[in-house]
Amino acid sequence: MTTWIVTPVYRDVSSFEILRERILEELRESSPRFVVIDDTAGQDAQIESLRRHRDVTILRPPFNLGHQRAIVYALRKIVPRVGGDDAIVTLDADGEDRPSDLPQLLAAIEGGAGGREKVALARRTRRRESLRFKVMYLLFRILFRGLTGTTVRSGNFAAMPGSLAKRVLLHPSFDLSYSSAILALDIPIEHVPCERGKRYEGRSKMTFGRLSMHGLRMLMPFTDRIAIRALGVFVASLVLGALLALVVAGIKLFAGSTVPGWASFTVLGALIVSLVALGNFVSLFVLFSQTRAVSLANIEELPEEG
Repeated sequence: MTTWIVTPVYRDVSSFEILRERILEELRESSPRFVVIDDTAGQDAQIESLRRHRDVTILRPPFNLGHQRAIVYALRKIVPRVGGDDAIVTLDADGEDRPSDLPQLLAAIEGGAGGREKVALARRTRRRESLRFKVMYLLFRILFRGLTGTTVRSGNFAAMPGSLAKRVLLHPSFDLSYSSAILALDIPIEHVPCERGKRYEGRSKMTFGRLSMHGLRMLMPFTDRIAIRALGVFVASLVLGALLALVVAGIKLFAGSTVPGWASFTVLGALIVSLVALGNFVSLFVLFSQTRAVSLANIEELPEEG
């Protein structure tokens, strides 16, 4: 069995060198193979220094992909060479994903209950971040939970068997977000408590803009769940607006009472909201339909099992 270590590197070669040495210490008996994605697309000349390591393969995408899509790019490149009994580990190269947690992740995917294949995800138990980041992350988790019904407490640090990777990585949701697609596809998951480590060197290249885009991408694989929840809200708004209009009309026609001006404006506003809700209902229904259809794109070209 070969353990494949897949990590994106963005102007952080020195951190990767430390990461590699510590992983080799942890997995000294399994001789892991490292797959480095140059996410600068050839702009970082230091990446070439890694070619002196015989256990390192460098992949260079045509342009910057970001760490999530860079991982998917690399995984799809290497899966034809990965054996079904091999293990694939994905993690960041800066040291925040600790090599000391690797044995726990790998143990979690070995011999699952009934031989069931699963993904081992590192569940963050502690973060060494600024107060501002912690507050923003808490708000994002609340928003994510409200829109998708799923709690997110993991990142790129994951392990999966090669046989599972060969199948699930073809799903188009992975084009959007690696870590989020694992949660969205209902793949069997075992969460492994892991404390977040400290960066080896330098400072994070993740700006607020990139972090915001990362958060939006994490929501995209859950489009169907978000659509269903939104449909419920829009239908409720439509029904409420119609009921308010009927109540006010009934009071004016049958009770003979004068309807206050504010009530008329309230009904008008409710009807407008109802029409907007109806339009959103149709749009989201179409989006939901397309989302379900795209998951079958080109699936007939896959080889059959057994």
